[in-house]
Amino acid sequence: MSVETRVLTGEALAAALEDVARLRISVFRDFPYLYDGDADYERDYLRAYQSPGAVVVAALDGTRVVGAATGAPMTDHAADFGAAFATRPEPLDQVFYCAESVLLPEYRGRGLGHAFFDHREAHARDLGARWCAFCSVIRPADHPARPADYRPLDAFWHKRGYEKLPGVVAHFGWKDLGEPAETEKELQFWMRAL
Repeated sequence: MSVETRVLTGEALAAALEDVARLRISVFRDFPYLYDGDADYERDYLRAYQSPGAVVVAALDGTRVVGAATGAPMTDHAADFGAAFATRPEPLDQVFYCAESVLLPEYRGRGLGHAFFDHREAHARDLGARWCAFCSVIRPADHPARPADYRPLDAFWHKRGYEKLPGVVAHFGWKDLGEPAETEKELQFWMRAL
């Protein structure tokens, strides 16, 4: 399988959002997100990518989108994420938010995760951002849905130069699999200088 990555902005980005939604619903069902997503939630959430500074990095196998990574200036994303930076010295208008990276399981382990970060970081630099940040959901080590072979991505993120920001935690809600309603989750921020 030959997979290429393509940077999408503007109209091409808007045209890809349906694929991003499909991938988010599929990939985020797995631990640690356990996301029970639907099209209505996705439509609301993906409005952040109407920002002129937004980017989608699509992974394509032929014409099929098999993965995507998104990003936007932090000031253009959900206020819940920016609020986590209230005690940080970095001005929010200089932070680029690397949001989701979603990739179908059969395409993992081919370097696409690095390509996703490379392209988003380059886009952030082009916009004049000085930092890139992202967040990951916090789940307890003994969570009943945690697979025995689960490996967190911390080592990968450290290799990319990202560090956890102590106390910088966002609160964001979604519906977990098997739950009757949306609940608020805590998400730990990581950041690196560009």
